Amino acid sequence: MGFFIVSILAGSLTLLGYQFFFENETNFHLPENTNLQTPIVPTSYNLSTTSETELPDFTLAAENTVHAVVHVKNVSTARVPRNIFEYHFGSGPERKAVRGMGSGVIISPDGLIVTNNHVIEGATEVEITLNNNEVYKAEVLGQAAENDLAVLKIEAENLEYLTFGDSNQLQLGEWVLAVGNPFNLTSTVTAGIVSAKARNLDPRKAGMQSFIQTDAAVNPGNSGGALVNKRGELIGINTAITSQTGSFIGYSFAIPSNNAKKIIEDIMEFGSVRKAVLGVRGVDLDGKNAKELNLDVTQGFYVGSVDENSGANEAGLKEGDIITQIDQIKIRKFADLTGYISTKNPGETVEVTYLRNNKQRETLVELSIFEVYKIEDLGIEVSNASASELKEFKAEYGVRINRVLSQRLASENLTGILITEINDTPVKNVKDVEDVISKKAFSDPLKVTFKGPSGKEKTYIFR
Repeated sequence: MGFFIVSILAGSLTLLGYQFFFENETNFHLPENTNLQTPIVPTSYNLSTTSETELPDFTLAAENTVHAVVHVKNVSTARVPRNIFEYHFGSGPERKAVRGMGSGVIISPDGLIVTNNHVIEGATEVEITLNNNEVYKAEVLGQAAENDLAVLKIEAENLEYLTFGDSNQLQLGEWVLAVGNPFNLTSTVTAGIVSAKARNLDPRKAGMQSFIQTDAAVNPGNSGGALVNKRGELIGINTAITSQTGSFIGYSFAIPSNNAKKIIEDIMEFGSVRKAVLGVRGVDLDGKNAKELNLDVTQGFYVGSVDENSGANEAGLKEGDIITQIDQIKIRKFADLTGYISTKNPGETVEVTYLRNNKQRETLVELSIFEVYKIEDLGIEVSNASASELKEFKAEYGVRINRVLSQRLASENLTGILITEINDTPVKNVKDVEDVISKKAFSDPLKVTFKGPSGKEKTYIFR
């Protein structure tokens, strides 16, 4: 009997102890917007309390995003001859073939869609499939090949669409979703974190690229799809992966939403992308060149020269200055600088924070329109020629060689003379030069016609 009473008392004490120590613990104040459903039991190690239910919930963001991401088919049409007669006269039945597939993002309820340019490049027609399997033919409103973006339009109404988020506010380690159609699998959602910002993938285009790097799984077919944050806001357009196999191995890249939005607006308003520039040239700082330049800082953009007639020159920036911030955005390298400036329009004003003689200064710079272009294969930089320069050279059109950057041409005294044709195509401005160079294969020779002050022309082929 005594043993029975002891057992009852022990059981009662255990129950009371549980209520006292554990049930009272549910009164802990939890952070707002958490979805914890179970009480937290503290350990004896005094570590911060965590739970699986604290992980981000992407269900709402995913549900909203998949309906705004479309399947894009690049369709080519060609006539297939059935006999020798049709072969010689280019006739025969018309057949369609799918050249490639990717993704796109609806950005307006009336059917405006953004995708990668490489997804629809060379298409005879573009076919769009919505998440509900409705199929539309799309009109290509504009393309920005250098930025790898294209704007499409389908005739539809009341579509679900994504709103743009602020990619400048992205933080390293922030959770993101990649939504697209990899391997022809529609409405695929993968999650990851922001691994890096302002990533430049092509050393030959230093500073011209500024990608968001993420470890969300992106594969062939995801191109042109959405990168969204936990709120379901569009913060990037998935564009590329780094892989030796062609498939995802942990690194994928997206065009930041702020850059994409500006490019889309330019295409819609002007038909092309208007680039803004500070008007400075230089190098990224690191430990090595900071030591060589006898500088105390190892991050920032070192100004090597300032373009004449640029906003930077008018604002007083000089060689030797170190740009550390623009509009409170930290500048650690040139890709940070160009990534932010690419979201701005020519004529806008930005606040530049810089170091001069180790003292911090600020100045306001009005951004100039981008009017120079570097021909990488030749190592020369060209700019638009003025009317007086064309008259001086007795030329109707041409671009002026602004600087010679290559050692092999340094002794040729080319600065100031004109280029009138590239690969037998007349070049009247910088945009013409960009267009011709962009169509050239890497291994193709470059045929350039120069014009001197006397008006005489000479053509050279560079291999």
